[in-house]
Amino acid sequence: MELEKEIDQKHFASEHHKLLINVLFTGKWLDYRQQRRFKTWDLTPQQYNILRILRGAAPKPATVQYLTDRMLDKSSNASRLVDKLEEKGLACRATCPHNRRAVDVNITEAGMALLEQIDGRNVLNDHVFAQVLTEQEAQTLNRLLDRLRDAKLDL
Repeated sequence: MELEKEIDQKHFASEHHKLLINVLFTGKWLDYRQQRRFKTWDLTPQQYNILRILRGAAPKPATVQYLTDRMLDKSSNASRLVDKLEEKGLACRATCPHNRRAVDVNITEAGMALLEQIDGRNVLNDHVFAQVLTEQEAQTLNRLLDRLRDAKLDL
């Protein structure tokens, strides 16, 4: 559906203004759908992201700073997310043997098993994009979004 109909706005100051609103709206639209899908596993998209980072780092542990640097949602508190994952038995913390001030975070076997279950369901539904965009269109959109972020806009 066109953005104008989605948000009931007939005019925008410019195509660039519409683009800004469209990118923000679409990001929130995708995030909402992801939140609904992850509720099945009592996870948030941010917790899922931490689990995927931990799986990628395994068998080496990750520091909270490493998790923060790699997270998709930079406004999330990685330490609190790890707390929640630890409560669920999906991650565990240990004092770093080389630096007593640092904390190592690992994914547990239960966390790995949960990710395998989620992977089997293709929860990200990236294949849905293939139904809407060609490979070339996806490449173009990816390149344009990368260019926007590279501009380091002060919004």
